[in-house]
Amino acid sequence: MTFHAVADLDQVNDSRPIRVQAGSTEVVLVSNVKQVRAFQANCPHAGAPLEKGAICEGYLICPWHKAAFAIDSGAVCEPPALASLQRHAVRIEGNRIWVDDQPGSAADGPVEPDNRCFVVIGAGAAGSAAVAALREKGYTGQLLWIDQEQRNAYDRTALSKFVLAGEMAPAQTPPLLDDSFYQGARIQRLHGRVQRVDSQTKTISFDEGRSLIYDAALLATGGTPLRPQIEGAHLPGVFVLRSLADAEQLLEAAEAHARVTIIGDSFIGLEAAAALRKAGLEVQVVTRHEVPFQKQMGERIGRALRALHERNGVVFHTGTEPVLLEGAAKVHEVVLDNGKRLETDLVLIGTGVSPATEPLRELALADDHSLMADAGMRVADGLWAAGDVVTFPLAGQPVRIEHWRVAQQQARVAAGNMLGEQGEFADVPFFWTYHYGKTYEVLGYARDWNRIEYVGEPEQHAFIALLCVDDQVESVVACERQRLMATLSQRMKRPLSCSEALAIVGS
Repeated sequence: MTFHAVADLDQVNDSRPIRVQAGSTEVVLVSNVKQVRAFQANCPHAGAPLEKGAICEGYLICPWHKAAFAIDSGAVCEPPALASLQRHAVRIEGNRIWVDDQPGSAADGPVEPDNRCFVVIGAGAAGSAAVAALREKGYTGQLLWIDQEQRNAYDRTALSKFVLAGEMAPAQTPPLLDDSFYQGARIQRLHGRVQRVDSQTKTISFDEGRSLIYDAALLATGGTPLRPQIEGAHLPGVFVLRSLADAEQLLEAAEAHARVTIIGDSFIGLEAAAALRKAGLEVQVVTRHEVPFQKQMGERIGRALRALHERNGVVFHTGTEPVLLEGAAKVHEVVLDNGKRLETDLVLIGTGVSPATEPLRELALADDHSLMADAGMRVADGLWAAGDVVTFPLAGQPVRIEHWRVAQQQARVAAGNMLGEQGEFADVPFFWTYHYGKTYEVLGYARDWNRIEYVGEPEQHAFIALLCVDDQVESVVACERQRLMATLSQRMKRPLSCSEALAIVGS
């Protein structure tokens, strides 16, 4: 061990971490009830500087994507981080804090024999969180991970935000789990298309005829992009954006063309609009809505976001929808129901997804074809589900939330219950969206509200907004308020009044 004097005790407090230098190594110091601990300085998910995060409710929370780590151990407690923080030894001498410049190594306990077979179907956000949580929670048996893609799990959120903009090459799309995880976690990857899951016999059948028996399984098959039921929707030059392969094909086509029409004002659609404008394409958006994101964020914030896009050259066609995509060898025109014709070189469809539940026909499905799960994400005996495929109870009401981090949160609950825990989903939904360098964050899930309290100006893209039912905060929307949102991501696990939230915002 090589210890370095890094700070005085009076420099640390219980409210926020600080970054210090231990030799050539940067760490963050956190204090809790006069106990000082040192952890790696950057979040293991995407490298966010943890000193810009928050300490709340016994957690160190990442400022960017709200991963939560236990401040007493650094253990990962909430995604999107899938690995715990490296911990550095701390020594206190008088008023001086000394930190070892090398992280401690986690001691590997004995591997207990386990003859069970656990299966995770789907290698997206939920599937990755599940396999990481199963091993983290001590499962040592056979773990099979099934997916149609040959690539290891990667961060799909980067596609519409950074890859299409040319800020990140497709090959640089971040992996969700690093190489060391695959080397040490004893996971068997299987590539193939699941044809049927029989929960009665606990059998998974594949297209090519093989099958396997499981003891517990998680369904994390995600969603299938929706294409409008109109002529020309499958013409060459018409794209969806769900996978890295989709992004690569779109980028290749965009190199030779200048005009793209985006159908739908979903978060993926408008993130892609911002990215493609940055890449130099002419972009127009066709949508039925006058104001984007009004349901999730309210009219004022939605109008401010639309204005941001328009200042950057995006042309909106609102109150309309396409009725025909025309072209011979490829698409060249979008015909709208108001009679307008839009010349275009490419079309990107951003009209949402449908749950990918085709192999699960024997199970009870909701009207939208999603699986019906209980609060522990269980859909049948020995079978759980997470992500876009599942409707689950939140605050007593059935909902399906197509948020990337929610899928991971659900997967952690399911993984624990596969191992015999009795956990229920009690986390705060969170998602973020990125437009022209501005990060918008949303906490909670407001089905409805009757007032919005603003601190700051949405039109200036620096604000926090409390969406309330009377005095109860249901959801929070913010731009450039990442530390505050980190704090609220934990505080909102309990009922929060508007006045209490305003006190946190003003502190």
